[in-house]
Amino acid sequence: MEKLKEVYQNRQKNFQETAAALRAKYGKFSLVRLLVFMAGIALTIYLGSIAWYWAILFFLTFVAVFYQFMKWHQQISAAAQHHEELAKINGLELSALNHDFSHFDAGAKFLEMEHPYALDLDLFGEHSLFQYINRTSTEIGRQRLAQYLTEPSATELIEARQIAIQELADKIEWRQHFQAHGRETEDHPTHLQALLDWLQDPAFVKDNTWLKIALYVAPIWFTAALILWLFYWPWQYALLMLIPPALILQRTVQRVNDTHRRTAHAEVMLSNYARLIRQVEEGSFQAPLLKELQSTFLQAGNSASKIISRLSYLISQLNVRFNAFAILLNLGGLWDLHWVYRLEMWRAAQKEVLPRWFDSLQEFEVLSSLGNLVHNHPHWQFPTITDAREIEALGIGHPLIRRDQVITNDISMPIQGHIKLITGSNMAGKSTFLRTLGINLVLGLSGSPVCANRLQLPQLQVYTSMRTQDALHESTSSFYAELKRLKVIIEAVEAAAQGIAQERPIFFLLDEILKGTNSVDRHTGAKALIHQLIEYKGGGLIATHDLELGALEAKAEGAIENLRIEVEIQDGELHFDYKLKKGVSQSFNATLLMQQMGIRVKIRES
Repeated sequence: MEKLKEVYQNRQKNFQETAAALRAKYGKFSLVRLLVFMAGIALTIYLGSIAWYWAILFFLTFVAVFYQFMKWHQQISAAAQHHEELAKINGLELSALNHDFSHFDAGAKFLEMEHPYALDLDLFGEHSLFQYINRTSTEIGRQRLAQYLTEPSATELIEARQIAIQELADKIEWRQHFQAHGRETEDHPTHLQALLDWLQDPAFVKDNTWLKIALYVAPIWFTAALILWLFYWPWQYALLMLIPPALILQRTVQRVNDTHRRTAHAEVMLSNYARLIRQVEEGSFQAPLLKELQSTFLQAGNSASKIISRLSYLISQLNVRFNAFAILLNLGGLWDLHWVYRLEMWRAAQKEVLPRWFDSLQEFEVLSSLGNLVHNHPHWQFPTITDAREIEALGIGHPLIRRDQVITNDISMPIQGHIKLITGSNMAGKSTFLRTLGINLVLGLSGSPVCANRLQLPQLQVYTSMRTQDALHESTSSFYAELKRLKVIIEAVEAAAQGIAQERPIFFLLDEILKGTNSVDRHTGAKALIHQLIEYKGGGLIATHDLELGALEAKAEGAIENLRIEVEIQDGELHFDYKLKKGVSQSFNATLLMQQMGIRVKIRES
């Protein structure tokens, strides 16, 4: 880890120094630009005093050269900003290595309370798995990362992703430049959806012959009106010639407004997308999945980045209608309709491929994020997806616990017709182990590496019941909410056993089931639930304080196994090792914990 920190520190320092040098260079040439401009104007005036045609010739040449100089000057500023972003990225990675990943988007908006496991496994929100992994810059990238974590993938796709992620892990230069290009991106979901909706809108200029003729005639018509006003007619007559273009604009304004409303906010977003795509187009990849994704951006004789930049430019020209003087452009050349027509022509040629480009871009963002995860955790391993209906995990730990504090365990079990009961006292680590296994299963089925020395797992669907809460809007107590959750899990297990609804077997993680009722009801209900889950060939882990449930193992013929996590009391202090052992827990610590909190507990002697 120290070596990794040194890498980020050196990169941060180098990028900061480069950015500072570029800023100094930009400042120096700002003065040069001003002096050159003043000299050019002075020389133009001087040449004008000699011969007007020399002045015009020089001025046109000067403007062309000065424009190129300004572009070069702005490129220095852009390069400085890019290196500043690179320095920030390395600084953020240093913070992440110190377990501070609060600067990254937490994806709270992706949390669905009814999802099979998202809430219980801390997938979204502050200090979540999403925030820990996320290095995406765009909204579509964040959406795809959320999809990776909430929807298990097919085995072939998982294996393809693993190869791609491993390659990107070694491409820190490419990954960070890619991330830096995207850090300026602002792409609100509603703006993105509006653009996608526009792709399906019917054309109203491109397919209207009279409107297309009007686009060509309008500038000529306006020029004629201007000449007549200057040399022949009173201005009142010339104004009458503006009535036809005004009528055309009045009849089409609603359709233009619809197009503008759907596209206006996409201008800057598309420009940023184009930069990210250009970084992909210029990359060199070997992994089949990366090459396949890259190929979607490369078309015969052109590239997606140029085509998307063109769309951004067309939208920027339509956005000119925001300016007060746009009325003159519309009366003089039907400006709005002209650019709507060009947008419709662009759409006709590209509307089928634009969503595919977005899809490939978001895939690259997520794969790059996971490549960063591998780079920061070289000790993590890619899991093996097998056909055997069993899980085998060696040295598995919780990804969100500091690497110098994480405790690892081993576990091996069938995922059908087998339940492991985990008993232990308060704070022993039962719930944490359930989340440890669950969160690594989710990572493994997304294509990501896992926090384990080894993990073999089949295709499965995780379900959890750990954090059931009151639902005030439904007037539902936490106990009833838990019953509803358990019903969903039972139905899913039964459906999977009967081959209904899905092919994936259900693997459940249940923590303190029926905790909202009295001890007798809790024991009776938990026992009945376990028998029903075994009957449906269900598989999973159940953490419980109910030690009497340990008696089920003896009569289960191998379908139930007892595990425990113990807490030792030494010299009046609690000692936690968080290690799984066979058998039923024998330790109790509630009384000691209460005493340490200042609660006087009097133990009666029998």
